[in-house]
Amino acid sequence: MNQKVPVTILTGFLGSGKTTLLNKILSEEHGKRIAVIENEYGEVGIDQGLVINADEEVFEMSNGCICCTVRGDLIRVLGNLMKRRDKFDYILVETTGLADPGPVAQTFFMDDEIRDEFSLDGIVTLVDAAHIQQQLGRSGESSEQVAFADVLILNKTDLVSDKDLNDLESRLREMNRMARIVRSKEANVPVETVLNLSAFDLDQVLARRPTFLEPEYPFEWTGVFDLEKGSYELSLEEGPDPTMSIIVRLNQGTDENSLKLGAEQCVRLYAHPPIDLEPNQSIPIGEHVNLLLKQKGQKRFQLDLLESCQVGLFTQHTAEEFDIKLKKFSSTGQSNSNDNPDIPTNVERIWVAEHEHDDEVGSIAIERTGNVDPEKLNQWMGKLLAEKGVDIFRTKGFISYEGESRRIVFQGVHMLFTAQADREWGDEPRHNQLVFIGRNLDEVAMREGFDQCLI
Repeated sequence: MNQKVPVTILTGFLGSGKTTLLNKILSEEHGKRIAVIENEYGEVGIDQGLVINADEEVFEMSNGCICCTVRGDLIRVLGNLMKRRDKFDYILVETTGLADPGPVAQTFFMDDEIRDEFSLDGIVTLVDAAHIQQQLGRSGESSEQVAFADVLILNKTDLVSDKDLNDLESRLREMNRMARIVRSKEANVPVETVLNLSAFDLDQVLARRPTFLEPEYPFEWTGVFDLEKGSYELSLEEGPDPTMSIIVRLNQGTDENSLKLGAEQCVRLYAHPPIDLEPNQSIPIGEHVNLLLKQKGQKRFQLDLLESCQVGLFTQHTAEEFDIKLKKFSSTGQSNSNDNPDIPTNVERIWVAEHEHDDEVGSIAIERTGNVDPEKLNQWMGKLLAEKGVDIFRTKGFISYEGESRRIVFQGVHMLFTAQADREWGDEPRHNQLVFIGRNLDEVAMREGFDQCLI
């Protein structure tokens, strides 16, 4: 059986640097033979080939509308390319800056012959760091290009401050949690950033970013302390916020399962209105508390324990941002840095932060243990895609079927999806991991729907 030809889709809004990146790829000594399918405005025939450096071939899509012509023209170009299969070993498809990459990606799912010969290796989106914030506010296409990406190349970083870059990365991460983000100037990135991504391989995505399937929490940091019975002082310096939400939880374990269990319980507590607390007041146990930090200088709060135990602090911001310290009160009722040094944490945990924004595009990750009923899953997915498929840009993941020894790899674009048997589960615990990226997705309903498919 012949090995499938990998295909990378290169997209990005007008002026983001696609042409610069493409020229770099075509001129660099990387040893790869690349056929390029490029859509440009004009009357150039779609089947006309141009050999560059005898290694790359460029085919131009006519009329500059790869979205509209992709069903026939792209399939025809790919078919013609296969007649000269010996001249290349990789294909790069560049879309116009105004294009939704969805129809291009769908081509590799919906046509049997194309699916047998080619594999969609990944979607790379160029982002203009200096202008993307404005574009996201007024252009649906730019949001969709971000949502579809496996790799986001944040270009023109020299034109933006570090703070603005960090804020932009947070916004892009919220829109597409599974994408790898690479910063660049003048689209100067290694070729391996764009080619041979294996981006539809969820295992590689997890290896690259282990926390991307993790649910979001309304807190960023957890510190667990081994404390004896008595009174303690929690101190905070000035930070980026005039308040700090916190929950103090007793008997908090330090292993990963215990931390996640504590986090889920604190999520419910964070849903309750917080109790405002002035400095020098005592923090209640197991309550959602809002520490008021408006006064200048160091702020101190008291923590009283009736028993010795492990205590977990679940805080809205990280300990580093506010220089959080915990000390034991002395016998005189005053904390003294000499007599009572800072108490170290037994374990710390940084959680995926929750970012509030008004972007319609976002991502949902579902992770569950156990097996699913294939018939129920097909019914649920069929109904979901029939009703919401236009707004679901990407689907990726793997699932565990009852009675199937192999895991099932699941991927899709809009209404089209495939589910194929992969490697054996072996001794690995059966579990399911799915990611949906799209517009105005109902996370609660989708999680409940998937849970109904579990056995």
